[in-house]
Amino acid sequence: MSMEAVNHTIAYIIRYTNLSRMSTVTASYNVTPNEPTPNVSMGLSESDQVVRWTHAPTIYIYKENQTQNALERMRDSLSRILVHYYPLAGRLTWIEGGRVALNCNTKGVTLIEAESPKTMDDYGDITTNEKLMSELIPMVDYSQPIEELPLLLVQLTRLKGSSNQGLAIGVAISHVLCDGVAAITFINAWAKLTRGEALDSIEMFPFLDRTIINSTYPPRTPRFDHPALKPLPLKLGSTDTKEEQEKEKTSMMLRLTSQQVEKLKKKANDERPKKDEMSRPYSRYEVMEMCIKGT
Repeated sequence: MSMEAVNHTIAYIIRYTNLSRMSTVTASYNVTPNEPTPNVSMGLSESDQVVRWTHAPTIYIYKENQTQNALERMRDSLSRILVHYYPLAGRLTWIEGGRVALNCNTKGVTLIEAESPKTMDDYGDITTNEKLMSELIPMVDYSQPIEELPLLLVQLTRLKGSSNQGLAIGVAISHVLCDGVAAITFINAWAKLTRGEALDSIEMFPFLDRTIINSTYPPRTPRFDHPALKPLPLKLGSTDTKEEQEKEKTSMMLRLTSQQVEKLKKKANDERPKKDEMSRPYSRYEVMEMCIKGT
């Protein structure tokens, strides 16, 4: 891949090890689209104006025999896929009225190469250990101005071990740009290019028009009630949320087998009101969402 393809990327060494992060970063690259892309500004939804602009993490594990020349192939395919998904190479920016917009300025995404002294067996079930997960996910420096903060960061970590070597790819993608469906669509399209496959028309031309979510000025009067944007109800006996916010928080992973999910799906569809018989059955996603929300 030519240097132009990654905008004269500069690789640098950042070797470090501390108590909370045992992986060692060996190089970092700024990757930009390898062809000219539209230099435009895109609006963000109203909800994205008021939430914290965080990155959603995911991790993908591969066996060693599938990772030859992985970094070079990923750099090349990333610069090509960004031509189609160019907003990911942009930056958030402040605009008039204290609002935030997406500036498609092709500043690039961050691709990190790292090494870990651990094997796959050492990591075990990382879904229940946030500390271990953090070793394989690129760190995001939120102290930077938003105009300098990459919207997509990828960390390729080579795992060690005589017979259990492998590769972990940690992805941190800005949640204001992608929901889960959009993020996995991008990942799948990038994976196809990395494998040397061709993209289909849907993958080559993702829907990027955000006109419908552009706000009006002055703001219109709401047409209907928006309960999702209202503050959550207070705990009984509380007058504010300060006490709850100061409590230590933990996360957990609820594991469900495919058989259990199908059983829940069948039960939900069997017990749905008769007036809904003409509509399509609940999907697995809808069933799981109902269980989580208690609806």
